[in-house]
Amino acid sequence: MNRIDFLIRKLSFSLLTLLAVVIFNFFLFRILPGDPVQMIVSPRMRPETRERIRQIFGLDKPIWLNTASARASGEVQAAFDSQLFIYLKNLSHGELGESFNQHKPVVELIRARLIPTVILIVAGQLTGIVFGSLLGLLGAWKRKSAIDTLTLAAGLTAWSLPAFWLGILLLILARGKLPMGGFETSGAIFRSEWERIIDVARHVALPAFTLAVLLFGAYMIIVRNSTMEVLAEDYILTAKAKGLSAFRVLISHALKNAALPLVTIIALDLGYALGGTIQIETIFSYPGVGSLMYEAIGQRDYPVLQGVFMLLAVGVIGANFLADLTYALLDPRVKT
Repeated sequence: MNRIDFLIRKLSFSLLTLLAVVIFNFFLFRILPGDPVQMIVSPRMRPETRERIRQIFGLDKPIWLNTASARASGEVQAAFDSQLFIYLKNLSHGELGESFNQHKPVVELIRARLIPTVILIVAGQLTGIVFGSLLGLLGAWKRKSAIDTLTLAAGLTAWSLPAFWLGILLLILARGKLPMGGFETSGAIFRSEWERIIDVARHVALPAFTLAVLLFGAYMIIVRNSTMEVLAEDYILTAKAKGLSAFRVLISHALKNAALPLVTIIALDLGYALGGTIQIETIFSYPGVGSLMYEAIGQRDYPVLQGVFMLLAVGVIGANFLADLTYALLDPRVKT
């Protein structure tokens, strides 16, 4: 299989998966019990006004097919009048609807929260990857030693820590030293862009460190175990016999061949991190996508939930697509 065929096959599979997720995403929130209109209207509101609100948000239309309309005008025309068709049509134009509670386009709400979440994920992921990979390599190279035992214990401990517990502990320890919430100091006037960057870094420090600790354990254990398997191969013994330094053996020979499992978990974490930061963003009052989804769940805000889940789906599918391409670069045997 050549590179073009490999790329087309992976891209086609990703698009089909995304289509299935889009349809599932639509029905998921409509089968939940409860009425979203009850969350945004007053109990004293007249029934006519409530019905008008349903019409404004399109909740008066059938979810899939209107039986009466199907008899009169045919199933195709009835399907065009359904919530599903309107949702797919708006989605094709890049529209995710309007929030039931905030009365703003969902795209604007997600865009306003996306940058803080991306900064949090990038900072946490990079820190976890760097320290996890380095300690994993060190533990594999010094296997069955005190260093290996300490690094493995640190990785297992970090891997098992609950996010909410670690976040609360860090809030207690950093009280008065770092900001307790937000993305930047409210109402602050920065004399330069550098001051603003420092202020944002102070606000991101605790959430990013929490995410890095939670990810560090998994990265360290996977790199350690996969590197230990690679170090037992014959070509590693040959490299040592040629007089190569330990650093060159680890970086040039062991790390590349041990990177496939690491690429897998990094791709999955990048995709799931958008939703996985809900606890962290809630604990630290961090204005990201995770906290937006948490608020929308309590308010049964279907358009916002659909928009966030769509972003999660695109993130997961896109990350796995990039992981498949990375596999092919690291190991050409994957193409076959």
